[in-house]
Amino acid sequence: MKKTSTRLADGRELLYYDSRDDAVRDAVDRRPLDPIATTSEIRHDPLLGDSVAIASHRQGRTYHPPADECPLCPSRNGRLSEIPAADYDVAVFENRFPSLAGDSGRCEVVCFTSDHDASFADLSEEQAALVLDAWTDRTAELAELPQVEQVFCFENRGAEIGVTLGHPHGQIYAYPFVTPRTSLMLRSAAEHRARTGRNLFDDIVEQERLAGSRVVLEGEHWVAFVPYAAHWPYEVHLYPRRRVPDLPALGDAARTEFPQIYLELLRRFDRIFGEGEPPTPYIAAWHQAPFEEPGRGDFGLHLELFTIRRSSGKLKFLAGSESGMSVFINDVPPETAAERLREVASS
Repeated sequence: MKKTSTRLADGRELLYYDSRDDAVRDAVDRRPLDPIATTSEIRHDPLLGDSVAIASHRQGRTYHPPADECPLCPSRNGRLSEIPAADYDVAVFENRFPSLAGDSGRCEVVCFTSDHDASFADLSEEQAALVLDAWTDRTAELAELPQVEQVFCFENRGAEIGVTLGHPHGQIYAYPFVTPRTSLMLRSAAEHRARTGRNLFDDIVEQERLAGSRVVLEGEHWVAFVPYAAHWPYEVHLYPRRRVPDLPALGDAARTEFPQIYLELLRRFDRIFGEGEPPTPYIAAWHQAPFEEPGRGDFGLHLELFTIRRSSGKLKFLAGSESGMSVFINDVPPETAAERLREVASS
């Protein structure tokens, strides 16, 4: 991997990740951009104990532009975009409309490919490996920022999820606090350790592998399964077989196998509902250990992949019980979801 750092016209950082060592990235951003002005603010909720990002400047962000005006495509034929180069492998840049900025954290956009009409599932194994390299590098670098406590790499895919740009891309949020979901996991892991003397993440993976009914696919270094208490209609958790706290700690063998496993998972997601169905909307979320938490050593890196589509033409909405009380009701039994995801394996 070759990494090149440069700056956009308004001072935001842009990084190119290339598979070729001889790639030259010297294109200059020629857009007349004003300096970025954000109003991002973190407010603590004393009742729930969590935090909310207030980011009113995001009301003006780019919203469903036509393909020939996509800001994530390369700059070609006289049209200037967020990527000054005429082509790229993987590009990462500071979000122009960040939810978190300055002391409130940092937000970055990750462009998986220059091909506007592709999806992550369309990438080659080499391309997917380069994205993993970019996620890993950004996690390590953002960890060095004094205000950052946790890094979250994720992809929102599909208009049903709320995606406003159709180009294949994801995001990275560097939070100045430990997120509520991670705090719950850390608490559960600590309670499990105190009660049993064992690691919770290791036990979950072992139990799912022994049960077998919810395992979707398994490699030498990764295992993917629908969790026993899945919240979403189709939800898969992907774990490295050897527990590590975050992406930088992954070993070479696991890094090599990851593209094969993950690309197969994504391709199965697009086949869940049968031929002729539109691409499956999903969220893919990397769960990594916070950097300074006492329980960091007990945390298990994993990716959670789920869709809000529960059947053909029907979505799972977060209504009263889910939104009001955080109690999920799942219409698809996890064992049924796992069986379906095994059925649609690549031939």
